[in-house]
Amino acid sequence: MARSKPTDSPAPAGNAGRGPAAGRGRSPGAAAGATAVGKTTAGKPARTGKDGQPKVGRLKKIGNQARLIKQAYTLTSKNDPKLPWLMLIAFVVVAGLVELVAILFDAPFLFLPIAIVLGLLAAMIVFGRRAQGSAYRQVEGQPGAAAWVLEGMRGDWRVSAGVAGTAQLDSVHRVLGRPGVILVAEGSPARVRGLLAQEKKRIARVVGDTPIYDVVVGDEEGQVPLRKLSTHVMKLPRNLSAAEVNTLGRRLAALGGPRPPIPGGPMPGGKQMTVSQRQVRRR
Repeated sequence: MARSKPTDSPAPAGNAGRGPAAGRGRSPGAAAGATAVGKTTAGKPARTGKDGQPKVGRLKKIGNQARLIKQAYTLTSKNDPKLPWLMLIAFVVVAGLVELVAILFDAPFLFLPIAIVLGLLAAMIVFGRRAQGSAYRQVEGQPGAAAWVLEGMRGDWRVSAGVAGTAQLDSVHRVLGRPGVILVAEGSPARVRGLLAQEKKRIARVVGDTPIYDVVVGDEEGQVPLRKLSTHVMKLPRNLSAAEVNTLGRRLAALGGPRPPIPGGPMPGGKQMTVSQRQVRRR
């Protein structure tokens, strides 16, 4: 009796006989994830800065700066109506002087771009000065104005605002920098003198022989006006190195940060103090 041949053809050898990738233990989701990773790897990786955040393009930075300048101009012009005219006068005067020199050299068109650039620079300098003066006038006399000025200084200045204060909103701010430790007080001179003495005594136990300067913000004799505060602090002599500033920063961190004043007497409404409030009172 003849043996019948099987109808099913044998599976081809090699890669052609293997099943699909999903049949070898991979799920469709894993395959899709691998494809997505491959696309991300194949494309250019996102550029990040030192802080791990994506870098902003140069054109976007210029656009952001232009928007900030426009907002600053709008706010300043509302409080200073003379600003547009002063900027225009500065531009015309500087550009006109440059063009006058160019005419003497018989090259007016050659110096025209330089005249425009210098005129715009003069107008921006006037704008910056007037904007700064307007900002100082708005915050002068308000609590925390000195801290606002100190935090805006350029350079390695470590500002701790409100390290001491009273219920009348007098406050002392601590600044650590190359000159040493600077204590800046704002408020009533009669009250802040005591705050300065207490804070200086407390800091002297930690910093040792490091110079400690004290500044009182105000317009009276022996005080520093608010508009000249940053200049006064930055002109102090450099007594410490960068390494010594870092060491002092770690020591001063042990003293803690701002200490809001807690008025004496019983709590309103007959309420009892919590544990955290008792700790603040003891300080």
